[in-house]
Amino acid sequence: MITAAGICVECLYISPGHNYIGHHGQPAGEHRIIECGQIHCVAGRGIVGDRFFDHKENFKGQITFFAAEVFEDVCDGLGLAAPSPNVLRRNVITTGVDLNSLIGEEFALQGIHFAGVEECHPCYWMDQALAPGAEAALRGRGGLRARILSDGPLRVET
Repeated sequence: MITAAGICVECLYISPGHNYIGHHGQPAGEHRIIECGQIHCVAGRGIVGDRFFDHKENFKGQITFFAAEVFEDVCDGLGLAAPSPNVLRRNVITTGVDLNSLIGEEFALQGIHFAGVEECHPCYWMDQALAPGAEAALRGRGGLRARILSDGPLRVET
């Protein structure tokens, strides 16, 4: 078990519905993403109030993480002036960790245990959600999909 020392939770997001999954060949959905000061993680189920809560048994994306440093780099590379990371529809925006190093690892953050499963592979919707070229710019650094192994609140750290 890795203790995620040095990770800071910058932002937390949930959304009640899917804007991209199941919308292939159609317009994106219009479910808003909600910024939260705290979310409640439930082992094996997901985040209370999020679209992936109880999605599938043992679902690999019960919670998703994204690095603020990567977001800033991608925005700089695409010439974007300070969009919100909520457009990526990841749950937890972090600083201070290479999220790819957590793939295949169990780690703890704020006392909650997670299992890093795989990269959140960017899809063609990223070009619409962020800007043309975003999908390519995010390849290999699209964030982390994880399973939740213990219950508890996760909070934004100031």
